[in-house]
Amino acid sequence: MPRAALLSIHARVEGTEPSTWEDASLAQLWGPRHHAYVIPARDLAVFSLGRLPDEAGALRVAEDLAARVSGLLRGARMTYGEAGRALGEHPNRLRYAAPTGTILIRWEGARQPTIWMVPRPAVDPRDARLELTRRYLHIFGPTTAEAFAQWAGISPHGSVAAFGGLRRSLTPVRTPVGDSWILTSDEPAFRAPPRPAASARLLPSGDAYFLLQARDRELLVPNASHRRALWTPRVWPGGVLVDGEIAGTWRRALGTVTIQTWRRLSRAARDAVEAEASSLPLPDIQGRVVVRWDD
Repeated sequence: MPRAALLSIHARVEGTEPSTWEDASLAQLWGPRHHAYVIPARDLAVFSLGRLPDEAGALRVAEDLAARVSGLLRGARMTYGEAGRALGEHPNRLRYAAPTGTILIRWEGARQPTIWMVPRPAVDPRDARLELTRRYLHIFGPTTAEAFAQWAGISPHGSVAAFGGLRRSLTPVRTPVGDSWILTSDEPAFRAPPRPAASARLLPSGDAYFLLQARDRELLVPNASHRRALWTPRVWPGGVLVDGEIAGTWRRALGTVTIQTWRRLSRAARDAVEAEASSLPLPDIQGRVVVRWDD
């Protein structure tokens, strides 16, 4: 979500400010699994048309909803609640039109997102799907077609076909959790010595670093109880990254950040985590961030 995206950017880019998520180079849409995402505006086709349904029935639903929303808005902007009521649809159903690449949103936190129409990207959906698959493999590999289908919210058949379309660019690998695939071009990076990691980062709920599916999660967090703490049935906490490894979870309530660690951290590591918490570009905080340790 946009506010989480701000913290994801902050974890990777110096100089991130509270308004960075509103930069003109970024866009918001309902992405994989119909959640709200912030993406590079230039990648709209990848994250929309790349998920266009393979099944004829689901495709008709997406195209029909997009056409009806376009006819309703006629260039205007409207909350998705108002649009849904005007069309006689539950507002959440409008999310099924997002893979057409014609609907953008502005998420307003607890308030209803505003929606508007944009021209459909001039990209073949098959090419967009292959690029989405390539991006997924680059960020989340080693991985499988099954995990990609779950992440992208597409059919298993469509996911297998996409992996097949990239077969000349893939290398099979064996992992502790089974056979997987990586991009052949990424093999040198897997074999290279790890680069120095940041001393501490607070990754928000849903950050791409741990947005893994199925057994891929075991590669990042081998301990089963820790996986249950990070990937909860409801709203996920954030991940505490210490020297390149997830060492616990965190949640925030206004100006208080609560850290729950999975192992004993050194004084230096705790100081680094507290410094990272104090640097978060939070627009709704007046004064100093308070860190509470729940060891």
